[in-house]
Amino acid sequence: GNGGKVHEHLVSSVKMDTDFQSSEETTFVVDEVKQIIQEAIEGVLGVAVYQNNKVNQWTSSVVEQCLNQLTKLAKPFKYIVNTIIMQKTGAGLHTASSCFWDSSTDGSCTIRWENKSMYCVVTVFGLAI
Repeated sequence: GNGGKVHEHLVSSVKMDTDFQSSEETTFVVDEVKQIIQEAIEGVLGVAVYQNNKVNQWTSSVVEQCLNQLTKLAKPFKYIVNTIIMQKTGAGLHTASSCFWDSSTDGSCTIRWENKSMYCVVTVFGLAI
């Protein structure tokens, strides 16, 4: 009766989810990467005040945390993580990148973050193996 229809619906929705997951396992999911980057930046910089003697440590930590979390996704990808930390002085910063890749699997994600004293820009490139 009615219960059978509900059961059929559940089975089909579960099947759709697994199909969706299998394609996600081999593609660069921007939202997933965005979250990883934001957590890494917040974890390292948070409410820190810009200090010249700490920037090298900060950039290394942001890059390492991003890479650690990206590799935990266990996807068949090579990753490139680039980080810029810049003191807020009113100076301009312009960056550009160009990629020759397979847009159906590969991708990139750039996050711009700021607090009172500095800017942080992190870009992750993911290339399917």
